[in-house]
Amino acid sequence: MKPRIGHIRLDRLNVRHLVRMFEAIADENEVIAAENQQRREQVVRCKPSKAGRPVAAERERLAAERAKLAEMKPYCRITGPATRQSIRRTLRAALNSAISEQLITFNAAAHVELESGKRPKPLLWTAERVRRWRETGEIPSAVMVWTPEQFGEYLDAAEDDDLYAFFHLVGTRGLRRGEGVGQDWTEVDLVGGSITPAKELVVDGWDVYESEPKTDGSASTIALDSLNVTVLTAHRQRQEETKRARLARGETWHDTGKVFTQEDGSWLHPETVSETFRRILATTDLPPITLRDLRHVAATLTHGGGGDIHAVKETLRHSTIALTSDTYTSLLPELDREIAEKAAQLIPRRAARTPGLTSLTHGGRERRSAPPSKARRGTEAQVRSYEALPATGRPCRTRTDNQRIKSPGKIMPDGFDRSPVVLFCLVSEDRLAGRSGPGWRVLARPLTHRSRIQRG
Repeated sequence: MKPRIGHIRLDRLNVRHLVRMFEAIADENEVIAAENQQRREQVVRCKPSKAGRPVAAERERLAAERAKLAEMKPYCRITGPATRQSIRRTLRAALNSAISEQLITFNAAAHVELESGKRPKPLLWTAERVRRWRETGEIPSAVMVWTPEQFGEYLDAAEDDDLYAFFHLVGTRGLRRGEGVGQDWTEVDLVGGSITPAKELVVDGWDVYESEPKTDGSASTIALDSLNVTVLTAHRQRQEETKRARLARGETWHDTGKVFTQEDGSWLHPETVSETFRRILATTDLPPITLRDLRHVAATLTHGGGGDIHAVKETLRHSTIALTSDTYTSLLPELDREIAEKAAQLIPRRAARTPGLTSLTHGGRERRSAPPSKARRGTEAQVRSYEALPATGRPCRTRTDNQRIKSPGKIMPDGFDRSPVVLFCLVSEDRLAGRSGPGWRVLARPLTHRSRIQRG
C-alpha cells in the first residue's frame, strides 16, 4: 500500500484513490505475466533439440540462449484476485478502526468493487499435463499436486538432506511451513505416534517471531504413522549427535527445543526451508510445485488412502469442512476408477440363466436352466425347437410342422430365457447316450435373421 496510497492523508483518502491503486496492480500483473511467458519461451530454447551430447554448433547456440536467460528477470507471482480481496479486507478493517477512534467518518474501502477471489482448484500432475508442460512450459493451475510416485521421487532426491524429515512430515501429515519450523519436541510423541502443532514461526518482512497457530483448531493433535515415527527418530538422533559434537569442540549450541533448527540449534528461518525445497526440486525432472502445495499432496494422499472428507479436515485442521471440500480434494485417477467400479457393483442385475451366455453384470454367475418337469421317454430323438419371443411379446412367425404347437411362447418350460437371438432345443438324452431314459439336455446357439427350424 505504501507506494500506492501511503502518501495520502487519512482524512483525504477516497474511493477513487483505491480504485486507481487496484488498477495499477492489475496493470503490473499484465507486465509480470508477459515477462513470465517470455522466460518460459526462453527456457524451451535453452533445451537441446536432440537427446545425447550436442555437437559443437549446438553447444554454442545453447550457451548463447542460456546467457540470454540469465539476463532475464526471474519468475514473479502476480497479485491474484484472492490477494486483492485480502488487501481490501485489511484496509477496510484498518479504516473501521480509524472510524471507531473518530479520526475519519467514511470508509472508502467498503465501497470498492473487486472480482471474486475464489480459491484455485488443485490439479494433479497427470502424464498428459506433464507432457504439455515439458513442451510449452505452461502450468495448468496455480495449485498443482504431485502423484504418490512423483512425491516418492522427490523424497528419494531429498533423502540425504538435513530437512528430509521436514519434507516427509509436511507431505504426509499436512503441516504448514510455519508450523513445521516452529514445532517443539515436547509436542511430539514418538512412542504414542502423535504430534501437536502448538507454535509456529511467522515472517514479518525478514524478521521471524513465534506466534500461536493460525486458528484454534490448528493446535489439534494428529496421528503419526510408523514411517514418520521412524524418520523423526532418526532425525532426532542426528540432531543429538550434532549437539554433542559442537559442545565437544567448544562451540555454542542454542537449546531452542525445536525439531528443525540450524546447525547451532537456533531457529530455522521459514524461507530457508522454501529455498532448500526449490534447490532439491531443481535437481530432479519433476514438474514444479511450491512448498505449500505439499499440504495439498498430504490431503490427496489421506483421501486416496481411504480417509473420508472429515478425516482430511481433521488432518489438515481446517475450521470448516466446506473449506476442505472446496480446496483440497483433488482425487487420484486410480481412486476415481476404484470409486466408479464400486458404484457399478451397487446396481442389482439378473444373472445369466442360459449355458454358454454370461451375464453382463459385475460378478454375475452362470446358472443352468432346470430340466422340464415332464419329459417324454423314448428311443427316438425327441426334438422341440423354440424361438424366443421378441421384446414386444408377439410371436416371431416361426413355422413348424407340428400342428399342436400354436405359439412358441405357450409351451416353453419355466426357467427359459426369452431372448430374441437364441434358438433353444430340447434333445432327449436317450439319443445322445444311446439308451432310453428320462432327462433332457438344453442346447443353445445363435439364431440368424429369418432362420428356419428343422426337425432334429
